[in-house]
Amino acid sequence: MENTVHEMFALMVDFLRSFLFWDPFAAVGLSLGVEVPFIVVWLLIGALFFTVYFRFINVRGFKHALQLVSGRHTRHKGKGETSPFQAVATALSSTVGLGNIAGVAIAISMGGPGATFWMILAGFLGMSSKFAECTLGVKYRTIDANGMVSGGPMYYLKRGLAKRGMPVLGKFLAGTFALIIAFSTFGIGNMFQANQIQAQLSLVFPMLEPYAVWVGLVLAGMTGLVILGGIKRIASTCSRLFPFMALLYVGLCLLIVLMNISHVGRAFILIWDGAFHADAVHGGFVGVMIMGLRRAVFSNEAGIGSSAIAHATVKTKQAITEGYVALLEPFIDTVVICTLTALTLIVTGLYQNPDQLEGAQLTSAAFATLGSWAPYVLLLCMLLFVYSTLIGWSYYGVKGFDYLFGGLSERLTGSRKTAEKFYQVVFLMVIVLGTTTPLALIIDFSDMLVLAMSLPNLIGLYLMAPEIKRDLLRYKP
Repeated sequence: MENTVHEMFALMVDFLRSFLFWDPFAAVGLSLGVEVPFIVVWLLIGALFFTVYFRFINVRGFKHALQLVSGRHTRHKGKGETSPFQAVATALSSTVGLGNIAGVAIAISMGGPGATFWMILAGFLGMSSKFAECTLGVKYRTIDANGMVSGGPMYYLKRGLAKRGMPVLGKFLAGTFALIIAFSTFGIGNMFQANQIQAQLSLVFPMLEPYAVWVGLVLAGMTGLVILGGIKRIASTCSRLFPFMALLYVGLCLLIVLMNISHVGRAFILIWDGAFHADAVHGGFVGVMIMGLRRAVFSNEAGIGSSAIAHATVKTKQAITEGYVALLEPFIDTVVICTLTALTLIVTGLYQNPDQLEGAQLTSAAFATLGSWAPYVLLLCMLLFVYSTLIGWSYYGVKGFDYLFGGLSERLTGSRKTAEKFYQVVFLMVIVLGTTTPLALIIDFSDMLVLAMSLPNLIGLYLMAPEIKRDLLRYKP
């Protein structure tokens, strides 16, 4: 039965790959043998456009973003369900996960140190995409009679484009996005997390390797305790988890870097040279660039619209304030945390991956250079990352599913909650499946579906960019 499920999964991944990956050089007989993900190029062009169009809001808005998230501008508070800090913590808890540990390790082992440069660049530019989508997420959110907030791309695509005289296009893009996010949560926010925590548990505690299903069941049970309580419980849990887990992980990375301080200069030389002069082993310049960009957009999610769902719940009177707060996410996720992970692998020499380790196991080997105790602390960090990511992404999936089927559920059962509970049960079941599915399949599935969310989202952002710019010009901090 398990093999049949994996075979069906592999067929679906192959089908999706044919749409989202292509080699542009093959058509003219100059193939470099490197798969170029069209969707990654699409995201990068979008991030570059918004950075220039909003006059480098990622730089000039950084200070104000810190002021808002620290609560210094309380006059902006309004209706909603979460504070600015809780909203950004919930979104960051979903984005800062095993992509920062396992994903970076994959990028460095396959693309070499040079992939780090492209990750940093993608994170820096992605701050502007986050600003745009989270501003619209709040502006076009809906708040029902009970104070429950619904927002994100489904709503700003439908309502925002209808306002611009394109209701049919808006409904189509909104429905497409909702359908994709309802399924993509099973990859990046579920199976990938469960798979890598099982791999790390088996590395640290080999006796647990035959009990992958039981690990999945325990993880699903712990996740269910939180997600069944709704966004307020999710936000409350994430706002407590994120600062602790982020500081713990960053502290350990900095300790490794300090212990190898004599190698730091060499590490930056490897990063710079590798970014532009990569050898054939790593796919050359194009291969390294694509690997770095791919892992960065997978990690920080800028441009795909998911974080706008969490930010839509914030208590604020002006939507633009949450755009400012949101631009901090790619900076923290990619420019800070992903870069520190990369540095730990490079300064310890583990980026060469002599033992052919996979994902998080490679990062664990780098941590082991601190002492035999360090992999256990990394395991704790990973458990916290996985738990918070599962919680956050379950909410994203629920909102997409509710947009599609909430009305039908209400007509048939008298409550939208029925559709929500159904989705949550399926989500918990998929956690168990993730612990036994091959990593390569999960990565391809996750990358393709999550990044496919950016197709309808970025189309809408381009069309509504002038509206965001007008709101930005009118805003008075």
